[in-house]
Amino acid sequence: MKITIEVDCSPEEARAFLGLPEVRPLQERLLTEMEARMADYLRHTDPQTLVDQWMPFGVKGLEQWQSLWVQMLNTATGMATRSTPGGDDDGAR
Repeated sequence: MKITIEVDCSPEEARAFLGLPEVRPLQERLLTEMEARMADYLRHTDPQTLVDQWMPFGVKGLEQWQSLWVQMLNTATGMATRSTPGGDDDGAR
């Protein structure tokens, strides 16, 4: 035997019926506090500091990363090593 019961109620009504706590006021306070902390952090953070944290090796690191991918591409396609941006070779084989 199978019995199906369908209850049509809002989430708030279901929470009250099941005896679950109302968490909306707590959630709103926490979100307000998080927003205030994030805004304070961003006000006191230098953009250059953020860039340094996100890219610790700076432009030189990006050039090295690009060079690595160019070398892997050349190796995969069977091409000889060619001059890469920032590289020291003169393009001769």
